[in-house]
Amino acid sequence: MQNSEVFILAIESSCDDTAAAVLHNNKVVSNIVANQLIHNQYGGVVPELASRAHQQNIVPVIDAALRKANIQKEQLSAIAFTQGPGLMGSLLVGSSFAKSLALALQIPLIAVNHMHAHILAHFIDEEGFDKPEFPFLALTISGGHTQIVRVDGFFNMTIIGETTDDAVGEAFDKSAKILGLPYPGGPLVDKYAQLGNPKAFAFTKPKVPGLDFSFSGLKTAILYFIQKNKLENPNFIEENRDDICASIQHTIIEILMGKLKLAVKETGITQIAIGGGVSANSGIRNTLKEAEKKYGWTTFIPKFEYTTDNAAMIGIVGYQKYLHQQFEDSSVVSKARIQF
Repeated sequence: MQNSEVFILAIESSCDDTAAAVLHNNKVVSNIVANQLIHNQYGGVVPELASRAHQQNIVPVIDAALRKANIQKEQLSAIAFTQGPGLMGSLLVGSSFAKSLALALQIPLIAVNHMHAHILAHFIDEEGFDKPEFPFLALTISGGHTQIVRVDGFFNMTIIGETTDDAVGEAFDKSAKILGLPYPGGPLVDKYAQLGNPKAFAFTKPKVPGLDFSFSGLKTAILYFIQKNKLENPNFIEENRDDICASIQHTIIEILMGKLKLAVKETGITQIAIGGGVSANSGIRNTLKEAEKKYGWTTFIPKFEYTTDNAAMIGIVGYQKYLHQQFEDSSVVSKARIQF
């Protein structure tokens, strides 16, 4: 189905950000995100509070997205929404609204896998950003996922490596918590790491066969390291904060890059794209760009606003599904865990 005037309204509500975007074909004309600051005081996302906040935010956010795009809802071609994975209560707010609006406007409804969207965000038409060609390898890194995915087409993806326990975002956030940094701590580790010596402290990297990852052992090692050094020097964290953060980040990046190098060797694919919230990390971005010269890879790093949870990435999948007429009816259900 080809149409030069395809307008997709996309809704993302998988965790604690309420987001809506409008895409005109594969171009983003509006991308609105409402953050939920209430979780900061609890040191993590509280699911019940998240779903309540989505209910408060969803109408104003969608209204703002339509206004910024300067279109009427009657001009919409279809509505795309995040089906999963995510927090069930949060997902239900987005899916219920999407179903109701699609039914009222009598336009197609499109369900999107959140993890597919992180990968396909690279296909948003954005000035100054190249698009990968199929096949390519995608490293999806977030608070809940760490995966290496072989991408052979828009709807042809295969996970070839994934975490056996914790995700990389969890490793960053838990390390920050051990250091007494406020939630969300991952960006703060990145900030302080830029000021420190990445080789000041050595952490043992887990030995996991194949392309799979493990981060639980690293978290434990960091905890014991901090506890031991604080016993000897109560001011150890304050005196070494930048070096600790730099060493933690360096270790995590080495783990990721080691698996990526192995994936390239096994598949012969040298196009590498990253996605997910942790791909906003400056150390990971810089290391991946260096890999272009070092290993001869072609690397693709998304625009910063398309790394964290956003609706534009939901919209680009929605656009491709619209072209292929992959629609759902109102019986489609949200899924906290969804088959990749």
